[in-house]
Amino acid sequence: MKELIYPQDKYKMNWIDGNTEWGTVKCELPLDVEVKRKQEGNVIKEKYSFINNTDKDIFTKLTDIGIYTPFNDEYTTATECMTNKCHAHIWCGGEVSYVMALRMGGGAPHLGMVLNSGSLGGYSVERDISKMSNDRGDFIMHPSPFSLAPGERYTISWTLFFHGGKEDFYKQAAVHCKQFVDVRTEKHVLFRGEDSNIEIKANFAFAHNDVEILLGNNPVHFSIKDNSVYFKADTGSQGEIKYSICISGVHTYLRLIVMPAFSELVRSRCRFIAEKQQYHNRNSHLDGAYLIYDNEEKTLFYSDAYDCNGGRERICMGILLASYLQSAQDGQAERSLLKYIDYVKRELVDECTGEVYNDYMRDNSYKRLYNAPWFSLFYIELYKLYKKQDYLHTAYKIIMYYYANGGEKFYPIELPSVQIIDCLKAENMISEAAALTAQFIRHADYICDTGTNYPASEVNYEQSIVAPAADILLNVYSLTNDKKYLDAAEKQLEILELFNGSQPDYHLYEVAIRHWDGYWFGKKKLYGDTFPHYWSALTANVYYKYAKLTGIKEYFKKAEAAHRGVLSLFMPDGSASCAYVYPVSVNGEKAGFYDPYANDQDWGLYYMLKYSCKY
Repeated sequence: MKELIYPQDKYKMNWIDGNTEWGTVKCELPLDVEVKRKQEGNVIKEKYSFINNTDKDIFTKLTDIGIYTPFNDEYTTATECMTNKCHAHIWCGGEVSYVMALRMGGGAPHLGMVLNSGSLGGYSVERDISKMSNDRGDFIMHPSPFSLAPGERYTISWTLFFHGGKEDFYKQAAVHCKQFVDVRTEKHVLFRGEDSNIEIKANFAFAHNDVEILLGNNPVHFSIKDNSVYFKADTGSQGEIKYSICISGVHTYLRLIVMPAFSELVRSRCRFIAEKQQYHNRNSHLDGAYLIYDNEEKTLFYSDAYDCNGGRERICMGILLASYLQSAQDGQAERSLLKYIDYVKRELVDECTGEVYNDYMRDNSYKRLYNAPWFSLFYIELYKLYKKQDYLHTAYKIIMYYYANGGEKFYPIELPSVQIIDCLKAENMISEAAALTAQFIRHADYICDTGTNYPASEVNYEQSIVAPAADILLNVYSLTNDKKYLDAAEKQLEILELFNGSQPDYHLYEVAIRHWDGYWFGKKKLYGDTFPHYWSALTANVYYKYAKLTGIKEYFKKAEAAHRGVLSLFMPDGSASCAYVYPVSVNGEKAGFYDPYANDQDWGLYYMLKYSCKY
């Protein structure tokens, strides 16, 4: 199948465009393959049967068989993405598996796929590396391992259908699949000792004896009401917990993670940074820098490659410590921070002009607008910690320098507009507050005028372009109370929400689609879906601000889920990972791992620290 277009779609979007044709089967075993496809109106049903015509039993491994399903998920231009590209939210949950594909601009119809028979154990990705970060690749569905005696067959079947959006997708999936099981829980990332109610709803009748819930090999007590199964998560021990679910012979699962108490997690991480991620060498300009930590080799790492250098995103470690110390007494962490402040002043920031440098030794041979607002935020957090007006002056100069160098037409990741204005007013720096407010308004006006025709940045189109647009508009609405900015932000929010999934797995639930960060920031240099990645927290920030400004409680819940969604990047001992590469494999290389580099992920922990006391 080379194209799938909804007949009445005025944009004529092809939902299944890829490098390898839809339905191509890759099989490493001596199995005969039979493919059948039937279309009924706008519904397509497919069957992939694997037949053992040998005289020996055949046992499969997960990656022995792959079925290509190239959903059209790539970034070309923002304008084309709005109408002719989709976000593919994939759930390989055994016998309950599906794909919710959403048009990037939000306009219905959208495409769905739901499994009818067989079991999917995971998916892999094949990417065209020449497109770098802009193409998510072709998806390959892997049947769960099975065995066949001579003459037996195993069938994977699914239905493709069109739907009206996230809520309608689950309704339609239950219509098109007679064995659909919808698994929901209050929290996917929990802190030790927390409660979380779990609900499992089936679209078929069943009795109490038809249900088995296991945690490991241990049965779980449950209750049944109105054809739904209920139980509470067991959070007595830390780490990943996987519930195996069977209802009337239909098998699926729920994957949660239990973290240490949040205060413990923050303290452990900050002490790890102070002890193991700061460089000490009086003969080096890098003395005092926070650098990458290689968890495999247990050592610091620096490279002048942009995403491994001594500046840029690594400033998040300093921001986290400065925020942590505002409510904690920790001499070791503070001594580390003070040395880092000296490093930043000496190597990365001109406190007279506000220029921020891309790497140590004041190296700005590569100009990068992203850096400036982050360093301004660092100085704001230092001001909050030490109440020294000089830090606030520097934060102000950095933002003014940013705008003097084209910042008004840029979509920065984290522009601390409300924070700096509040601080300036607290210090009676009224003229500075007025000057910056005028800049923020001009910036917001540009974003209003641009709408969804987003300019390309380091990636052609991505979640961390839309999230800053919404964030800046909400901030300026907060500063001005001009409803045009709220109206514009709501339009951005509609686009932003489409990046986030709702699958019953802590890697995926309210986590934004990103699929290149493991390559740029990781040791393994592997492209592929990064679930989670810490910039997913940008969406959480927008949810929270929107809820606070409008009083819509649903968004407080979404914000908390999205903030928590990045926490699995942090380990109880304080070590961390820049990204989890989620697929089974990427271009044939085994994935499903936390990258060994602790690099830039502390932004996620900082945001959770900033907002956690408000939930």
